[in-house]
Amino acid sequence: MNRSRVLMCVAALAACFLIGIACGEDYLGGGYVGSFDRSSFMDEGISGMVKWMDLPVPGTTFIPYREYYKMVVTPVMPAVSDTVSGPIPYNIAGQMPFGVYYRNGLWLPYATYATSQTARSNDLWISGQTNWTQYAAIPLGSSLQLVASVPSGGAGTFFKLIQTNAVSTDYKTAQFEPGYSSMSFIAGQTGRHMFYFVVNNQPSNLIIVDVFSQAPG
Repeated sequence: MNRSRVLMCVAALAACFLIGIACGEDYLGGGYVGSFDRSSFMDEGISGMVKWMDLPVPGTTFIPYREYYKMVVTPVMPAVSDTVSGPIPYNIAGQMPFGVYYRNGLWLPYATYATSQTARSNDLWISGQTNWTQYAAIPLGSSLQLVASVPSGGAGTFFKLIQTNAVSTDYKTAQFEPGYSSMSFIAGQTGRHMFYFVVNNQPSNLIIVDVFSQAPG
């Protein structure tokens, strides 16, 4: 079995595990439910998410995550594609976050994270003005910056999974320099977006970005 096939097998196993975790996570429990609740026809993991992603949400939904995104599309601009740029070197000096948020809500000072065992593995974060996070809810047409930590650097594969009423998978090869790299994501499709990468047969953690249409007013 050649190296690329081994890599894809490892990535597929990682994806199954990570998606299994992510499908059951409902960060905005309650939410909006349409007059036709199509979630009742889906499996339990997907239905919990679809209930609150079917309709536009109020702008207050995004307030806790305002530091992580910026708007790049206005009502008079055309729709954008759902893209992630290739990694470019990221100089952490002078841009260190105050702290990092894990998906379970745990917050750690960056200095504590940087000296931990976790910081010596492949990591992926959403970069904010003062913190990094592993989860954000953002409006359609906005963009955010991903920061990847790859201590040894190397060639790898970057995966993007989108969960709506089904799960679609896209991936591309990427070259990561040793240390930190940054990538830009433009949210061109509503749904749950999940990102991770694999370098040297080691998968990173999973990043989750929920993309909603924003209700008028």
